[in-house]
Amino acid sequence: MLVRYVVAFLLGLLWSVLVVDASLGDADPHYRSCVTQCQENGCVGQKCFPNCKFSSDGVLIDRPWYIQWKKWDCQSDCRYYCMLEREKEKELHSLGPVKYHGKWPFKRIYGMQEPGSVAFSALNLAMHFHGWISFFILLYYKLPLKYGKKPYYEYSGLWHIYALLSLNSWFWSAVFHSRDVDLTEKLDYSSAVVLLGYSLILAILRGFNVKDEATRVMVSAPLIAFVVTHVMYINFYTLDYGWNMMVCVIMGVIQLVIWAVWAGVSCHPSRWKVWLVVFSGGLAMLLEIYDFPPYQGLLDAHALWHATTIPLTYIWWSFVRDDAEFRTSNLVKKAK
Repeated sequence: MLVRYVVAFLLGLLWSVLVVDASLGDADPHYRSCVTQCQENGCVGQKCFPNCKFSSDGVLIDRPWYIQWKKWDCQSDCRYYCMLEREKEKELHSLGPVKYHGKWPFKRIYGMQEPGSVAFSALNLAMHFHGWISFFILLYYKLPLKYGKKPYYEYSGLWHIYALLSLNSWFWSAVFHSRDVDLTEKLDYSSAVVLLGYSLILAILRGFNVKDEATRVMVSAPLIAFVVTHVMYINFYTLDYGWNMMVCVIMGVIQLVIWAVWAGVSCHPSRWKVWLVVFSGGLAMLLEIYDFPPYQGLLDAHALWHATTIPLTYIWWSFVRDDAEFRTSNLVKKAK
Protein backbone atom coordinates (compact mmCIF):
# COMPACT_ATOMS: atom_id res chain seq x y z
CA MET A 1 0.00 0.00 0.00
CA LEU A 2 1.07 3.60 -0.58
CA VAL A 3 1.55 4.51 3.07
CA ARG A 4 3.21 1.21 3.95
CA TYR A 5 6.40 2.23 2.19
CA VAL A 6 6.20 5.98 1.96
CA VAL A 7 5.99 6.29 5.73
CA ALA A 8 8.07 3.23 6.48
CA PHE A 9 11.10 4.45 4.62
CA LEU A 10 10.77 8.05 5.70
CA LEU A 11 11.04 7.21 9.38
CA GLY A 12 10.38 3.52 9.99
CA LEU A 13 13.60 2.31 8.44
CA LEU A 14 15.52 4.90 10.39
CA TRP A 15 14.32 3.01 13.46
CA SER A 16 14.69 -0.52 12.18
CA VAL A 17 17.74 -0.68 9.96
CA LEU A 18 20.31 1.26 11.92
CA VAL A 19 20.79 -1.60 14.35
CA VAL A 20 24.19 -1.53 15.97
CA ASP A 21 25.98 -3.43 18.71
CA ALA A 22 26.37 -0.33 20.87
CA SER A 23 23.14 0.08 22.84
CA LEU A 24 22.91 0.88 26.53
CA GLY A 25 21.78 -2.64 27.35
CA ASP A 26 24.63 -4.55 25.78
CA ALA A 27 27.14 -2.04 27.22
CA ASP A 28 25.96 -2.96 30.73
CA PRO A 29 28.79 -4.85 32.51
CA HIS A 30 26.29 -7.05 34.39
CA TYR A 31 24.68 -8.10 31.10
CA ARG A 32 28.07 -8.73 29.46
CA SER A 33 29.22 -10.81 32.41
CA CYS A 34 26.01 -12.87 32.29
CA VAL A 35 26.42 -13.58 28.56
CA THR A 36 30.09 -14.55 28.98
CA GLN A 37 29.31 -16.98 31.80
CA CYS A 38 26.36 -18.43 29.91
CA GLN A 39 28.48 -19.12 26.84
CA GLU A 40 30.97 -20.93 29.07
CA ASN A 41 28.56 -23.10 31.07
CA GLY A 42 25.36 -22.96 28.98
CA CYS A 43 23.15 -21.68 31.80
CA VAL A 44 21.52 -18.49 33.06
CA GLY A 45 20.66 -19.06 36.70
CA GLN A 46 18.79 -22.37 36.89
CA LYS A 47 17.93 -22.38 33.18
CA CYS A 48 20.26 -24.28 30.86
CA PHE A 49 20.10 -24.54 27.08
CA PRO A 50 20.51 -27.64 24.89
CA ASN A 51 22.08 -25.43 22.22
CA CYS A 52 25.04 -24.81 24.54
CA LYS A 53 26.27 -28.39 24.75
CA PHE A 54 30.03 -28.80 24.73
CA SER A 55 32.22 -31.79 23.98
CA SER A 56 34.78 -33.09 26.45
CA ASP A 57 37.46 -30.86 24.95
CA GLY A 58 35.30 -27.74 25.36
CA VAL A 59 34.17 -27.40 21.72
CA LEU A 60 30.58 -26.36 21.09
CA ILE A 61 28.64 -29.26 19.55
CA ASP A 62 27.13 -28.55 16.13
CA ARG A 63 23.43 -27.73 16.13
CA PRO A 64 20.74 -29.25 13.87
CA TRP A 65 20.23 -27.44 10.55
CA TYR A 66 16.81 -26.03 11.50
CA ILE A 67 18.23 -24.50 14.68
CA GLN A 68 21.15 -23.01 12.73
CA TRP A 69 18.75 -21.47 10.21
CA LYS A 70 16.65 -19.85 12.95
CA LYS A 71 19.78 -18.79 14.82
CA TRP A 72 18.58 -20.34 18.04
CA ASP A 73 22.19 -20.87 18.94
CA CYS A 74 23.99 -20.64 22.23
CA GLN A 75 24.82 -16.96 21.85
CA SER A 76 21.24 -15.97 20.95
CA ASP A 77 19.73 -17.86 23.89
CA CYS A 78 22.33 -16.48 26.28
CA ARG A 79 21.72 -12.92 25.13
CA TYR A 80 17.95 -13.31 25.32
CA TYR A 81 17.75 -14.80 28.82
CA CYS A 82 20.47 -12.55 30.22
CA MET A 83 18.48 -9.62 28.88
CA LEU A 84 15.34 -10.85 30.65
CA GLU A 85 17.24 -11.36 33.90
CA ARG A 86 18.81 -7.92 33.70
CA GLU A 87 15.45 -6.27 32.97
CA LYS A 88 13.90 -8.01 35.99
CA GLU A 89 16.68 -6.67 38.19
CA LYS A 90 16.23 -3.15 36.84
CA GLU A 91 12.47 -3.32 37.32
CA LEU A 92 13.00 -4.03 41.02
CA HIS A 93 14.95 -0.77 41.22
CA SER A 94 12.26 1.12 39.23
CA LEU A 95 14.53 1.54 36.21
CA GLY A 96 13.05 1.57 32.72
CA PRO A 97 13.98 -0.80 29.88
CA VAL A 98 16.83 -0.06 27.47
CA LYS A 99 17.80 -1.42 24.08
CA TYR A 100 20.08 -4.43 23.64
CA HIS A 101 22.03 -4.70 20.39
CA GLY A 102 19.82 -2.02 18.86
CA LYS A 103 16.47 -3.57 19.83
CA TRP A 104 14.03 -3.21 22.69
CA PRO A 105 13.69 -6.17 25.08
CA PHE A 106 10.86 -8.11 23.44
CA LYS A 107 9.46 -11.33 24.86
CA ARG A 108 9.50 -14.28 22.51
CA ILE A 109 6.25 -16.07 21.72
CA TYR A 110 6.71 -19.41 19.98
CA GLY A 111 10.19 -18.29 19.02
CA MET A 112 9.04 -15.02 17.42
CA GLN A 113 11.31 -12.11 18.32
CA GLU A 114 8.74 -9.31 17.79
CA PRO A 115 5.32 -10.99 18.12
CA GLY A 116 3.30 -7.77 17.78
CA SER A 117 4.91 -6.76 14.50
CA VAL A 118 4.59 -10.32 13.21
CA ALA A 119 0.87 -10.44 13.97
CA PHE A 120 0.13 -7.06 12.41
CA SER A 121 2.27 -7.84 9.36
CA ALA A 122 0.23 -11.01 8.89
CA LEU A 123 -3.00 -9.01 9.21
CA ASN A 124 -1.76 -6.52 6.61
CA LEU A 125 -1.02 -9.44 4.30
CA ALA A 126 -4.53 -10.76 4.86
CA MET A 127 -6.01 -7.31 4.19
CA HIS A 128 -4.13 -7.03 0.89
CA PHE A 129 -5.33 -10.49 -0.08
CA HIS A 130 -8.91 -9.52 0.72
CA GLY A 131 -8.54 -6.28 -1.26
CA TRP A 132 -7.10 -8.09 -4.26
CA ILE A 133 -9.79 -10.79 -4.30
CA SER A 134 -12.58 -8.23 -3.99
CA PHE A 135 -10.99 -6.23 -6.83
CA PHE A 136 -10.78 -9.38 -8.96
CA ILE A 137 -14.45 -10.29 -8.31
CA LEU A 138 -15.54 -6.74 -9.12
CA LEU A 139 -13.63 -6.70 -12.43
CA TYR A 140 -14.64 -10.08 -13.80
CA TYR A 141 -18.04 -10.77 -12.22
CA LYS A 142 -19.74 -7.45 -11.51
CA LEU A 143 -18.53 -4.96 -14.12
CA PRO A 144 -19.16 -5.18 -17.89
CA LEU A 145 -16.47 -6.96 -19.90
CA LYS A 146 -15.17 -6.39 -23.40
CA TYR A 147 -15.11 -9.03 -26.12
CA GLY A 148 -12.93 -11.91 -24.96
CA LYS A 149 -13.96 -11.34 -21.33
CA LYS A 150 -11.35 -8.64 -20.82
CA PRO A 151 -12.06 -5.79 -18.40
CA TYR A 152 -12.54 -2.26 -19.65
CA TYR A 153 -10.35 -0.93 -16.82
CA GLU A 154 -6.98 -0.10 -18.38
CA TYR A 155 -4.98 -0.49 -15.16
CA SER A 156 -6.28 -3.90 -14.04
CA GLY A 157 -3.08 -5.77 -14.86
CA LEU A 158 -0.96 -3.19 -13.04
CA TRP A 159 -3.00 -3.58 -9.86
CA HIS A 160 -2.77 -7.38 -10.03
CA ILE A 161 1.02 -7.12 -10.06
CA TYR A 162 0.86 -4.61 -7.24
CA ALA A 163 -1.21 -7.04 -5.17
CA LEU A 164 1.27 -9.88 -5.67
CA LEU A 165 4.23 -7.69 -4.73
CA SER A 166 2.36 -6.42 -1.65
CA LEU A 167 1.60 -9.95 -0.49
CA ASN A 168 5.23 -10.92 -0.98
CA SER A 169 6.49 -7.88 0.91
CA TRP A 170 4.20 -8.32 3.91
CA PHE A 171 5.03 -12.01 4.06
CA TRP A 172 8.74 -11.30 4.37
CA SER A 173 8.02 -8.51 6.83
CA ALA A 174 6.34 -11.05 9.09
CA VAL A 175 9.23 -13.49 8.65
CA PHE A 176 11.84 -10.82 9.34
CA HIS A 177 10.15 -9.66 12.55
CA SER A 178 9.83 -13.28 13.56
CA ARG A 179 13.53 -14.03 13.12
CA ASP A 180 16.02 -11.27 12.37
CA VAL A 181 18.94 -12.88 10.52
CA ASP A 182 20.94 -11.86 7.48
CA LEU A 183 18.78 -13.85 5.05
CA THR A 184 15.41 -12.62 6.31
CA GLU A 185 16.71 -9.05 6.55
CA LYS A 186 17.76 -9.00 2.91
CA LEU A 187 14.54 -10.64 1.75
CA ASP A 188 12.47 -8.11 3.67
CA TYR A 189 14.42 -5.09 2.42
CA SER A 190 14.58 -6.37 -1.15
CA SER A 191 10.85 -7.06 -1.24
CA ALA A 192 10.15 -3.61 0.19
CA VAL A 193 12.37 -1.89 -2.38
CA VAL A 194 10.76 -3.80 -5.26
CA LEU A 195 7.25 -2.91 -4.06
CA LEU A 196 8.19 0.73 -3.51
CA GLY A 197 9.76 1.00 -6.96
CA TYR A 198 6.76 -0.62 -8.60
CA SER A 199 4.38 1.61 -6.62
CA LEU A 200 6.23 4.61 -8.05
CA ILE A 201 5.75 3.27 -11.57
CA LEU A 202 2.06 2.68 -10.86
CA ALA A 203 1.66 6.18 -9.44
CA ILE A 204 3.22 7.70 -12.57
CA LEU A 205 1.14 5.62 -14.98
CA ARG A 206 -2.16 6.22 -13.15
CA GLY A 207 -1.44 9.78 -12.08
CA PHE A 208 -0.58 10.87 -15.62
CA ASN A 209 -3.18 8.56 -17.17
CA VAL A 210 -0.64 6.73 -19.35
CA LYS A 211 -2.51 4.19 -21.49
CA ASP A 212 -0.23 3.58 -24.47
CA GLU A 213 1.80 0.39 -24.00
CA ALA A 214 4.92 1.79 -25.67
CA THR A 215 4.90 4.83 -23.39
CA ARG A 216 4.38 2.62 -20.36
CA VAL A 217 7.45 0.61 -21.29
CA MET A 218 9.52 3.75 -21.83
CA VAL A 219 8.52 5.07 -18.40
CA SER A 220 8.91 1.77 -16.56
CA ALA A 221 12.13 0.42 -18.08
CA PRO A 222 14.63 2.85 -16.48
CA LEU A 223 12.92 2.58 -13.07
CA ILE A 224 12.88 -1.22 -13.24
CA ALA A 225 16.56 -1.24 -14.22
CA PHE A 226 17.42 1.03 -11.30
CA VAL A 227 15.45 -1.04 -8.77
CA VAL A 228 16.99 -4.31 -9.99
CA THR A 229 20.48 -2.81 -9.79
CA HIS A 230 19.83 -1.50 -6.30
CA VAL A 231 18.49 -4.85 -5.08
CA MET A 232 21.55 -6.65 -6.47
CA TYR A 233 23.79 -4.05 -4.79
CA ILE A 234 22.34 -4.50 -1.30
CA ASN A 235 22.24 -8.29 -1.64
CA PHE A 236 25.53 -9.15 -3.31
CA TYR A 237 27.80 -6.20 -2.57
CA THR A 238 26.96 -4.46 0.68
CA LEU A 239 23.79 -3.69 2.61
CA ASP A 240 24.42 0.02 2.99
CA TYR A 241 21.56 1.11 5.25
CA GLY A 242 22.09 4.84 4.67
CA TRP A 243 22.13 4.52 0.88
CA ASN A 244 19.17 2.15 0.90
CA MET A 245 17.15 4.54 3.03
CA MET A 246 18.04 7.48 0.78
CA VAL A 247 16.90 5.60 -2.34
CA CYS A 248 13.63 4.56 -0.72
CA VAL A 249 12.90 8.01 0.70
CA ILE A 250 13.34 9.61 -2.73
CA MET A 251 11.06 7.07 -4.43
CA GLY A 252 8.53 7.32 -1.62
CA VAL A 253 8.37 11.12 -1.62
CA ILE A 254 7.98 11.27 -5.41
CA GLN A 255 5.03 8.90 -5.46
CA LEU A 256 3.47 10.61 -2.45
CA VAL A 257 3.61 13.96 -4.27
CA ILE A 258 2.19 12.42 -7.45
CA TRP A 259 -0.82 10.92 -5.66
CA ALA A 260 -1.40 14.07 -3.60
CA VAL A 261 -1.32 16.34 -6.67
CA TRP A 262 -3.49 13.92 -8.64
CA ALA A 263 -6.09 13.91 -5.87
CA GLY A 264 -5.98 17.70 -5.79
CA VAL A 265 -6.57 18.30 -9.50
CA SER A 266 -8.69 15.28 -10.31
CA CYS A 267 -12.48 15.21 -10.42
CA HIS A 268 -12.45 11.59 -9.32
CA PRO A 269 -15.40 10.87 -6.97
CA SER A 270 -13.18 8.89 -4.59
CA ARG A 271 -10.20 11.24 -4.48
CA TRP A 272 -10.99 11.89 -0.81
CA LYS A 273 -9.87 8.34 -0.05
CA VAL A 274 -6.44 9.11 -1.47
CA TRP A 275 -6.24 12.20 0.72
CA LEU A 276 -7.37 10.19 3.74
CA VAL A 277 -4.68 7.58 3.20
CA VAL A 278 -1.96 10.20 2.66
CA PHE A 279 -2.80 12.33 5.70
CA SER A 280 -3.61 9.43 8.03
CA GLY A 281 -0.31 7.87 7.10
CA GLY A 282 1.40 11.14 7.92
CA LEU A 283 -0.15 11.15 11.38
CA ALA A 284 0.98 7.55 11.85
CA MET A 285 4.55 8.85 11.52
CA LEU A 286 4.24 10.10 15.09
CA LEU A 287 4.37 6.49 16.26
CA GLU A 288 7.76 6.13 14.60
CA ILE A 289 9.04 9.42 16.02
CA TYR A 290 7.91 8.52 19.54
CA ASP A 291 9.82 5.26 19.82
CA PHE A 292 8.65 3.89 23.17
CA PRO A 293 9.61 0.50 24.66
CA PRO A 294 7.27 -2.47 24.17
CA TYR A 295 4.30 -2.73 26.51
CA GLN A 296 4.54 -6.02 28.41
CA GLY A 297 7.44 -6.85 26.11
CA LEU A 298 5.07 -7.26 23.15
CA LEU A 299 3.75 -4.02 21.61
CA ASP A 300 6.03 -1.12 20.77
CA ALA A 301 5.60 1.96 18.56
CA HIS A 302 6.69 0.10 15.43
CA ALA A 303 4.16 -2.68 16.02
CA LEU A 304 1.39 -0.13 16.53
CA TRP A 305 2.42 1.59 13.31
CA HIS A 306 1.94 -1.74 11.54
CA ALA A 307 -1.52 -1.86 13.13
CA THR A 308 -2.47 1.55 11.70
CA THR A 309 -1.74 0.40 8.15
CA ILE A 310 -4.40 -2.33 8.36
CA PRO A 311 -7.44 0.00 8.01
CA LEU A 312 -5.51 2.21 5.58
CA THR A 313 -4.93 -0.82 3.37
CA TYR A 314 -8.67 -1.45 3.33
CA ILE A 315 -9.34 2.17 2.31
CA TRP A 316 -6.65 2.03 -0.37
CA TRP A 317 -8.13 -1.06 -2.03
CA SER A 318 -11.56 0.55 -1.72
CA PHE A 319 -10.21 3.43 -3.80
CA VAL A 320 -8.80 0.98 -6.36
CA ARG A 321 -12.22 -0.66 -6.72
CA ASP A 322 -13.90 2.74 -7.02
CA ASP A 323 -11.39 3.72 -9.68
CA ALA A 324 -12.15 0.56 -11.65
CA GLU A 325 -15.89 1.29 -11.50
CA PHE A 326 -15.42 4.96 -12.43
CA ARG A 327 -13.17 4.26 -15.42
CA THR A 328 -15.30 1.33 -16.61
CA SER A 329 -18.47 3.43 -16.47
CA ASN A 330 -16.86 6.17 -18.58
CA LEU A 331 -15.46 3.75 -21.12
CA VAL A 332 -18.76 1.88 -21.49
CA LYS A 333 -20.55 5.17 -22.15
CA LYS A 334 -18.00 6.10 -24.81
CA ALA A 335 -18.32 2.66 -26.42
CA LYS A 336 -22.06 3.20 -26.82
